[in-house]
Amino acid sequence: MSDRKRVVIVGAGFGGMSAAKKLAGKDVDVILIDKRNHHLFQPLLYQVATADLSPAEIAWPIRSMFSKSPNVSVFMGEVTGIDLPNQRVLSGEHVLEYDYLVLAIGAVTSYFGNDDWASVAPGLKNITEATDIRKSLLMAFERAENSQDEDQKRRLLNFIVVGGGPTGVEMAGAIAELAKKTLSDDFRRIDPRDARIILAEGGPRLLAAFPEDLSDYTQKSLESIGVEVRVGQAVTEITAQGAKIGDEFIPSANVIWGAGVQVPDLQDWTQKPADRGGRIMVEGDLSVPGHSHVFVIGDAAHVAWRDGLTVPGIAPAAKQQGKYVGQRILDLMNGRQTSPFKYSHAGNLATIGRHRAVMDLNGIKLRGWLAWWFWGLAHIYFLIGLRAPALVMVQWMWSYLFRKKGARLITGQDRENATAVVPPPQKET
Repeated sequence: MSDRKRVVIVGAGFGGMSAAKKLAGKDVDVILIDKRNHHLFQPLLYQVATADLSPAEIAWPIRSMFSKSPNVSVFMGEVTGIDLPNQRVLSGEHVLEYDYLVLAIGAVTSYFGNDDWASVAPGLKNITEATDIRKSLLMAFERAENSQDEDQKRRLLNFIVVGGGPTGVEMAGAIAELAKKTLSDDFRRIDPRDARIILAEGGPRLLAAFPEDLSDYTQKSLESIGVEVRVGQAVTEITAQGAKIGDEFIPSANVIWGAGVQVPDLQDWTQKPADRGGRIMVEGDLSVPGHSHVFVIGDAAHVAWRDGLTVPGIAPAAKQQGKYVGQRILDLMNGRQTSPFKYSHAGNLATIGRHRAVMDLNGIKLRGWLAWWFWGLAHIYFLIGLRAPALVMVQWMWSYLFRKKGARLITGQDRENATAVVPPPQKET
């Protein structure tokens, strides 16, 4: 590396990638650290989990995205600590010194103190979790087809989604589409349309960040496609046999968690104030208090917004913060002043199912098929690169026209033993 200023960016999510892109080609050396070798378009993970898309259609190698930016280097490794006084990032036996540091580590699934639920109620934060959920969903139908035990069949065909935010709503709607439409003609001894999909939300309504009328529309739309919505009922127990919602224990082989997130390690690394979710409370320029050359962005940052709210942990916000911090670093290097970060909220979007979505664009509200098409176009717009949007568009059109899931492969070891295969009935002679 040269004697130029060095910027270390931890995390190749939306925020980290946006900061690196802003600094690409500039008179500064950038090291981008991530424990995985790919950037992931997280908003579409649920479509990988429900077999609409394959992982390669929503993830891209980080190195290839900066192959034409010689001042950007990629370090694949897991950060194990931050030495703020000596301006060092620790990754196992490796030590990376920095002049400027950008912490964009994202968030992980939070089980609100019930960490033992993680093994039986996977979250949806990375490709491994998405493909594991896909395998488990598809295997449930296969095992039900082979089972001769009626109680076991009912348990296999019960699907529970915990959390009434966008992730939970989108997952529940996609599972309903899979069971009620896509797989409806594929089995002989079971009817996939008999599947029971339950969406549990402890709060009073779904999509709490949306206007109440859009929340009501979302619940009615989910119920119309076969989702059983339970609001105001907390999940108090999850085991390998199912989940307890309110006062009822529902047997299920598939419980999917979409109810909360938290930021790991960052408060321990920085020793700075954080909110209860672990997000560091940053200054107006997104820097860490007392360290003007260290910035926290994206899901890891507690950023004051308006009306007592904080900037939401969504992709557009992280991208805005990454771009801002990239420019802030350039300004610091050149002795220029920078105005405090100002978040521009584009709005909230959530899809419910085929021809069903809700949209709130700063007071402009849409629902139904128009919002659904807008949701699709918005996501394609945000996809990185030129090849990926074309692939996703083709895949979506295939699924839309023919109701076929394009990634229904079951690979790897099943987490639950399959029941014995029942041989097909013999023809009478």
